[in-house]
Amino acid sequence: MPLTDTTIRNVKPTDKPQKLFDGNGLFLFVAPGGTKSWRWKYRFQGREKLLTFGTYPQFSLKEARAACADAKKMLSGGVDPSVQKKTASRIRENTFEAITREWHANRKSGWTGRYAEDVLERIANNIFPHLGNRPINEITPPELLNVLRKIEVRGAFYQAHRIRETCSLVFRYAIATGRAERDTAADLSGALIAHVATPRAAITDPGEVGGLLRAIEGYTGNFVTKCGLQLLALTFLRPGEVRLGEWSEIDMDEKLWRIPAKRMKMRLDHLVPLSTQVCTILVELREITGRGRLMFPGLRSAARAISDATFIAALRRMGFEKDEMCAHGFRSMASTILNEQGYPADAIEKQLAHNPRNKIRGIYNRAEYLPERRRIMQEWANYLNHIKQATHKDMNTAG
Repeated sequence: MPLTDTTIRNVKPTDKPQKLFDGNGLFLFVAPGGTKSWRWKYRFQGREKLLTFGTYPQFSLKEARAACADAKKMLSGGVDPSVQKKTASRIRENTFEAITREWHANRKSGWTGRYAEDVLERIANNIFPHLGNRPINEITPPELLNVLRKIEVRGAFYQAHRIRETCSLVFRYAIATGRAERDTAADLSGALIAHVATPRAAITDPGEVGGLLRAIEGYTGNFVTKCGLQLLALTFLRPGEVRLGEWSEIDMDEKLWRIPAKRMKMRLDHLVPLSTQVCTILVELREITGRGRLMFPGLRSAARAISDATFIAALRRMGFEKDEMCAHGFRSMASTILNEQGYPADAIEKQLAHNPRNKIRGIYNRAEYLPERRRIMQEWANYLNHIKQATHKDMNTAG
């Protein structure tokens, strides 16, 4: 008698394996541990063989019967269903998407969480829909170029180059693991439209900087966002390094912000001397977010930091256009003004956490120029406070 869902749901495991037959060689195997799997007994070239379709209830009775019917068609056509299944499984394991995800899983431990998400998201959105199911060793340069052209059509030339570079890493991983013979993406070097880098927008004129600082001081949006903008101006840090900050990194006794290598672009630990002004901001910020791990938690979930668009949105709300000032521009602002004022270039570069000329030296000397940087950071904070107030007084006098 054919099986029913009711019969299958009600069968209980026993000390010995059970076989519940549905017909045409299809049966449900019930293991002593309770696992129920669909199996099909058949003969191929005179030999009895067994094929497993899937486990119940993930694989329903209806799906098992359909799989059995398909397998019988293969058998009648002279194809061994077991061999066909193994071949299909091998193909799935060697697709571009499968190998990309495997490569990503092996690499992501060395990246920040956000960067790891971005890398996979770019490939998943732009490449997987077109080439994800293709065996990686069969993808040709024209095929990949055609997909990258779709990105260029959107005007995202820089993204097209970045995705090609990531694809190249995936192909090289496939070569190393014996599943590809060539780096197809490398063959496209020079085939994409050149990306012309444009400098990030930054305000560097002292008078205009004063106006920017006053706008931040009078910001009427979220107070946590306001604190983040102030810290961007005072610390030289990248936007991501600020918004992902954790309270455990702050040492108010030593007046230091210790950022671990995993959160830094150059993967080196970074020390940020805290000026008196920064300490004041942190005390106020801690009153609001200090009970959690993150310094800048999101509004929807305290477990996730504010988005990378938060600071940009705040600048736009204050009236600063994208070609005038961006969140990353605070670094250029500090570097330009301090270099013009004659501060030591090496100390400035170290505070900007740029890649040291001697990386080994940088790894073993995280506190490089620390006394000098403490002085610079305090004098920079004093300078910003001065131009914010002085320009304001000048405007009042002029009125």
